[in-house]
Amino acid sequence: MPPAPHRPSHRHRRWLRPAALAAAALTAWTAAPATAAPPLPDTARPAPCFRIDTLKVPGAAHQQASCLTELTTAGTVASGHTDPADWAGLTPAGLATPTGVPGIQIDGYFPDTSTTNTNHGWNHDSQFVIRLPDRWNGGLVVSGAPGVREQYANDRAFGDWAVSHGYAFAATDKGATGAAFHRDGEAPGDALAEGNHRVTQLTRAARQVVARRYHRPPTRTLAMGMSNGGYLVRWQLENHPELYDGGVDWEGTLWRTEGPNLLTFLPPALLHYPSYAAGGAGAEQAHRAMKAAGYPAGSEFLWPFHHQYYWDLTQRIYREELDPGFDGATEAGTPFCAPGTPACDADYVYADRPKEVRKAVAKIALTGRIGKPLISFHGTYDVLLPISRSSDVYAQLVKREGRGHLHRYYRVEAGTHVDSLADTFPGRVRPLVPCHRSAATALERWLDHGVRPPSSRTLRLPAGADAGKLLTYCPLTG
Repeated sequence: MPPAPHRPSHRHRRWLRPAALAAAALTAWTAAPATAAPPLPDTARPAPCFRIDTLKVPGAAHQQASCLTELTTAGTVASGHTDPADWAGLTPAGLATPTGVPGIQIDGYFPDTSTTNTNHGWNHDSQFVIRLPDRWNGGLVVSGAPGVREQYANDRAFGDWAVSHGYAFAATDKGATGAAFHRDGEAPGDALAEGNHRVTQLTRAARQVVARRYHRPPTRTLAMGMSNGGYLVRWQLENHPELYDGGVDWEGTLWRTEGPNLLTFLPPALLHYPSYAAGGAGAEQAHRAMKAAGYPAGSEFLWPFHHQYYWDLTQRIYREELDPGFDGATEAGTPFCAPGTPACDADYVYADRPKEVRKAVAKIALTGRIGKPLISFHGTYDVLLPISRSSDVYAQLVKREGRGHLHRYYRVEAGTHVDSLADTFPGRVRPLVPCHRSAATALERWLDHGVRPPSSRTLRLPAGADAGKLLTYCPLTG
């Protein structure tokens, strides 16, 4: 990448946040087509949306409310009220789409000066979506986008589930999107920390919108998210438990100042995988090094895909956000550089970096001090955020802080980071979306009836289960 001595990274504050905000959002980059949702229709759809004009989102700089006959992706794709590129690859192809959910959708954005999100031609970050089904169950689900995706990224994974079960649903793009998200903010770590602020901001605003729409506040507010969004759930329950009744964390990313974190386990993959893939005398030693870095035996069939699409890009853009000085004037390193070349991310050693890098990570670090019930689940074949270096560690943090009674953690055998790989490797990769459904139901029973979910455990891959059954099968007692 050409030198960029006057790059905008960390030079100009592009978003508004309280001085007390001190944490952040990360997770895996998941590539999606660079298309944007079309402009929203100017005319309302026919549906019984009484006094839609009175629904104002507090603090929004712009909003547009629409009356829709279908709030799920069965209708919002055609009407332009979602963007399939946002959720491409995150769910298995055979995932059923619920229908028959009329209601109101509000799209808009909060004040922000960065412009990476081009949805609807707005070219404005901090975009959000709020969906208000006509048949409401009294609850609200709030989420932040995974990776560097936009506000519609969770629509298939659990947005459809939420509105079809009667929940109001709200989601945010976290304030900066795309592979150059690290250009946002004034200092290292700011762009990631903004995500936490944006989820808090949207939760407060959405609760008021819900109260206005249904003439009473929500009786239950749940945080849900996957990957980077799962991290956001953890951070919210640690820092703003007063806003939520509980949360579901789907393979959330772990940031710890002293590690482990993404910058400690991705560089070894970049360093050793090429030698493993090449075979020959060094292959076995490289294989041992990969396993030592957290990449489990049995997951090797997933390594080529992740080397090509995930490890390199994820390391470079998140390292640039937290440690821009590593490669000097170069922005986000050199793709697929050979070890030993100057400022190569394959040679990156987090422990050897200056204390300023840890200060940046401290803005986004998790503690485990959750204040409300949390159900976490993570696939044992996740080779982007290896389970032994992420959720296993977070579960121990929660216990160490004396909050284990608020947490249930399920290790899902053969689950990986994105469910589309269950289509690529049927029977070898277990989709995680059914585990979300089980976790959400268990959380509801926990909150409504005091029925604690089954103890934390590994959910074994059912012997002889076919791919079709796995799309609906994930009991927490497995």
